[in-house]
Amino acid sequence: MTLGSGTAGMIRRHFRAWAARVEPEQDWLFSASPRRSDHMTAGALSRRLTRLGPASGVEHAALHRLRHGVATYLVDQGRLLKAQARLGHRDPATTLRHYSHAIPLDDTDVADELDRLLNELAPEY
Repeated sequence: MTLGSGTAGMIRRHFRAWAARVEPEQDWLFSASPRRSDHMTAGALSRRLTRLGPASGVEHAALHRLRHGVATYLVDQGRLLKAQARLGHRDPATTLRHYSHAIPLDDTDVADELDRLLNELAPEY
């Protein structure tokens, strides 16, 4: 998964802070210990996020909500294939089926664009 430069910088700073405390044995991004000797299970990561959420001002924090929020945002921005890739769906229809609620049903912008195009091409009377 591609990370934004801000997120990548935050992770690098976090790794440097850990390295100052202890020499890592492995290179796990999400680990239960500073030595990063073993990976953190999805369940443990989810529990940690749920526990840390309120302290960060995020009520009901959950990994699935984060995933859903990112996918909803991407689909809303018209980036269905990017959402599909991030979610790991083989078929974009799966992404569309689950996230079509994020696509606005108001197509006034399309109607206006078509109207403009047709009026440009139409002969004047």
